Amino acid sequence: MKASELTKYEKARVLGARALQIAMNAPLLMKISQEDLEKVNFDSLKIAEVELESDVLPISIHKPFPERKEEKLKRVKEAKISDVQKEELEVKEEEEIAKEGDIMALANPDDENEDESSGPTEE
Repeated sequence: MKASELTKYEKARVLGARALQIAMNAPLLMKISQEDLEKVNFDSLKIAEVELESDVLPISIHKPFPERKEEKLKRVKEAKISDVQKEELEVKEEEEIAKEGDIMALANPDDENEDESSGPTEE
């Protein structure tokens, strides 16, 4: 597989794996002169890049595609509600919200002012 066909993630994975191999004294897959090695400062990642760009790495990447389904898509059947029923549902929801509001005892700005004045004082 050519380096130009790889995504940046695949390229990073391949380069990292090959650089690790080179760092652990794996043989190089192509002839690189001593001058070129000194030029890249014997960096295993740079050597791996040279090998990848010259297409000498015997690595294949399998890219699976999702399976196709041949069955037709079905439409979701929505229950049709009349306007009268919608209004009844809205009224019920509003009543439930009002009950929950009573239970929670909504805060008054006066209560908050009292809490601040009776709070801890610094000495």
